[in-house]
Amino acid sequence: MDVLTPEQRTKNMKAIKSKNTKMEVKLAKELWTRVYRFRSNSKFVFGKPDFSLKKHKIAIFVDSEDFHGKDWQTEKHRIKTNREF
Repeated sequence: MDVLTPEQRTKNMKAIKSKNTKMEVKLAKELWTRVYRFRSNSKFVFGKPDFSLKKHKIAIFVDSEDFHGKDWQTEKHRIKTNREF
């Protein structure tokens, strides 16, 4: 069961950005100052990575903690169903 109403969940999900997040912008600035030239969100590379360095054959994916266990130690008690998962 979701804690939010469908309208609240829709509003929250619409606010989530997929490009130019704070972490991506910081990383892009750092790569650029270190003279690494890259492409952002290149659809020509498998998986559409956040950054791809063609010369070095490197793909970089920037993932935040929002969906991957953010505050897990404090929030894990809220899960009531499917705890094994």
